[in-house]
Amino acid sequence: MDWLQAPDEWLARFLFQRLLGAIYLVAFLVTVNQFPALLGERGLLPVPTFLRQVPFRRAPSLFHLIGYSDRRLLAVGWTGVILAGATAIGLTELAPFWLSILIWLVLWGLYLSIVNVGQTFYSFGWESLLLEAGFLAAFLGSGPTAPPALVIWLLRWLLFRVEFGAGLIKMRGDPCWRELTCLDYHHETQPMPNPLSWYFHHLPRPLHRLEALGNHLVQLVAPFGLFAPQPVATVAGAAIVLTQGWLVLSGNFSWLNLLTITLAVSAFDDAALGHLLPLRPAGLTPLPPWWQVAVVALTLLVAGLSWWPIRNLLSRHQLMNYSFNPLHLVNAYGAFGSVTRERFEIVIEGTASRRLDPSVEWREYEFKGKPGDPRRRPPQVAPYHLRLDWLMWFAALSPPRAEPWLVPLMARLLTGDRATLRLLRHNPFPDDPPVFVRARRFQYRFTTWAERRETGAWWVRWPVGVYLPPMRLEP
Repeated sequence: MDWLQAPDEWLARFLFQRLLGAIYLVAFLVTVNQFPALLGERGLLPVPTFLRQVPFRRAPSLFHLIGYSDRRLLAVGWTGVILAGATAIGLTELAPFWLSILIWLVLWGLYLSIVNVGQTFYSFGWESLLLEAGFLAAFLGSGPTAPPALVIWLLRWLLFRVEFGAGLIKMRGDPCWRELTCLDYHHETQPMPNPLSWYFHHLPRPLHRLEALGNHLVQLVAPFGLFAPQPVATVAGAAIVLTQGWLVLSGNFSWLNLLTITLAVSAFDDAALGHLLPLRPAGLTPLPPWWQVAVVALTLLVAGLSWWPIRNLLSRHQLMNYSFNPLHLVNAYGAFGSVTRERFEIVIEGTASRRLDPSVEWREYEFKGKPGDPRRRPPQVAPYHLRLDWLMWFAALSPPRAEPWLVPLMARLLTGDRATLRLLRHNPFPDDPPVFVRARRFQYRFTTWAERRETGAWWVRWPVGVYLPPMRLEP
């Protein structure tokens, strides 16, 4: 069945799988470095407690079957790092056809096991996006086999939902998107600004209007071009790549933008990509009949599961970044349906004093990515994902009771827990832990050009209230 094969998409598959392997590598490294402190046996939201409360059918995970320990988590994480690294450098191209398929399915299964027990620390839309893309990648084949055309179309369907869903949620959500004014605020108030965000914020207002208008055109119009013949699909893919590249320059959004660019590769054919990658196997072999049957079955499965995200796209009450099944297949996506106008941050402080009076010296903890010291330039973090820093941004917009991990975090600081402190950039109590800790809420804004020249600071901040009162360990 020649119509099931897409020989002119070989380079697209080659590049897609290498990029996706690199993203999986980052995701598993994040797990190895952060998961034990956040969700481990002594974590802020311990997985063993979650496993006792949530059955396998609601959150399928390897840890339901083998039990959880930090050692087993690290074994899963490092296995993912090794396999993802192999796919990123192309070793799977040298493996037998069936082994390449198995490696991609193992990567998907291992990361699914992590996400499904990750609770709020793994509740971001790019987790489901990585899982869905990884599952489809397993059916793409490898080496000299011809890519299956249906899977290429499924990747474009996934990209369509990512972009069109994000465009619709903006138009239905915050009126500033319809007024083209959201980017007057967004670069300053986004969860984690990067080194260029200050400069993007200070672009002239007319350019912000063009940014917003360009975003609407790419997210609401270009996705339909993904299903058009070439070269229209290539033009649509290029528009998405350029827009996502702009987002990479203007902020830290984990691997969301890089993964969207990776999906956009499926819109290019070999004629377009050949200018960048002059690669081509000596000859392509057809897909085995059994694999063609598997691809057809996959397509029927995705078509059936697409009912829920299609209905969601058409709904006035559109859900954003929502999984309709515990396997995270065929999900709903979206981003920034609303934009905050003011930036608030939680600043955690500690003191070694045993008595609280006006003379007490409070010392500030510094996080790796989120704003703290006004003189510190926002760092480049993405595609790495600082999970605690991101949740601190959400916490600043919510009451303390909405964040069940926050009080445990304060307790870990009071005990000087090393795993927790490794998640931070600066511990102001290197010798002994503090006696009291507290959290205050500050409002931040970017400095003006004049303030930046005069003070060297990137931010101006001022306190707006107490978020958590001083607390100490029970005697």
